[in-house]
Amino acid sequence: MDEMIVLDTNVIVSGLRSSKGASFKLLKLLPNNTFRIALSPAIILEYEDVLKRNIGVGIRQTTEEIGDILDYICKIGQETKIYYLWRPFLKDASDDMVLELAVASGSKYIVTFNLKDFKGSEQFNVKAITPQTYLKKIGELK
Repeated sequence: MDEMIVLDTNVIVSGLRSSKGASFKLLKLLPNNTFRIALSPAIILEYEDVLKRNIGVGIRQTTEEIGDILDYICKIGQETKIYYLWRPFLKDASDDMVLELAVASGSKYIVTFNLKDFKGSEQFNVKAITPQTYLKKIGELK
C-alpha cells in the first residue's frame, strides 16, 4: 500500500502525552510498509515549537528527547517540496500549511483530531480523519 499521509501537530502532541491512545500507536508503527508521513520544513518547525512549549504541560520528554524524536521523524519521513500555496483556504494559516503539504505530497489523508478545521479539504482529494479511524482503515485497530 505505502500511502502518504500528513500528521497534524495535535497527533504528535497526543502521542507524546500518553502511551494509551491511537496517536501513540500510530507513532509506534513508524516506519512501516503501509504508510509514510509527508514532511516539510514548516511542519517540522511547528512540531518543534508546539512540543517544546508543552514541556511540563503534558509533555514529559526533555528538550533533548524532543530533538531526538524530531530527528527520527525527519529520518523516516518523506520530505516534500511545496511549490504552490493554496492560502488562504482554511480559517487558520497553520492548517493551510498542513493542507498544502498534503496536496503537494499526494497524501490522501490528514490525520488530526480537528476534523472541522479541515472542512473543504475534500476539494483537493484529501480527507481529514482521526488517528483511530486511520488505524482502523489500515487494519491496526478493530
